[in-house]
Amino acid sequence: MATMVTFHAHPDDESIGCGGVMRKAFEDGHRVVLVVATRGEHGEVPDGFLAEDEPLWRRRVAETQAAADILGVKRLEFLGYTDSGMMGTETNDAPGSFWTAPVEEAAGKLAAILREERADVLTVYDDNGGYGHPDHIQVHRVGMRAAELAGTPRVYQSTINRDHVARGLARFAEGADLPDVTTTGKPESEITAAVDVTEWVSYKRQAMRAHASQISDQSFFLAIPDEAFRYSFGTEWFIRAGQGPGITETDLFAGL
Repeated sequence: MATMVTFHAHPDDESIGCGGVMRKAFEDGHRVVLVVATRGEHGEVPDGFLAEDEPLWRRRVAETQAAADILGVKRLEFLGYTDSGMMGTETNDAPGSFWTAPVEEAAGKLAAILREERADVLTVYDDNGGYGHPDHIQVHRVGMRAAELAGTPRVYQSTINRDHVARGLARFAEGADLPDVTTTGKPESEITAAVDVTEWVSYKRQAMRAHASQISDQSFFLAIPDEAFRYSFGTEWFIRAGQGPGITETDLFAGL
């Protein structure tokens, strides 16, 4: 048995980006630990969704635990920082926001968990956080430094395969006005690991559904047909320093 710590910015990020490798690791007999930097305080929620005086963060913590149970997580931890909001908003610089946290301080907190768990594998995000969200960029910075401090041997940067996305848009949205994906994720040529998680996409979708305050039944994640969902979320993509060129890994635990 090996141990994977998967580090994320907000509740629901874990289900979207790494839900497949988490459930796969659990079913393969490995220990899965989920660490979330913030409680997602600045997420958007429909009017009337929360009970009177119910703070959003409390609902999102409960949703994360429900999703974690679905994905096979054995330990869930929050680092205690506040959601920084989207890039360019005034909440970026608010006291206690993850974006303003000193990297060394936050990395020390994560490194302590990595040491306690004797983690073999850590997942973070790529250097642009997938799509430029400040908290996602900070996950990369903090996670990479924490791995150095703790001596964690394998660090995988979760990313979006922009070429795969472009092919999917052409396949499933033929004739539509397609969005520009050139600034999302990384080109396929920079990706070194592709994990086929098709067998576990139903767990990913269940975990996404557990985050009801952020992912409604009408959202892209839950409304798209099963075939499009399998295409979009049936492979999870990573970059590991020292690997490649090209995709050379299909299992984050191979050889451990």
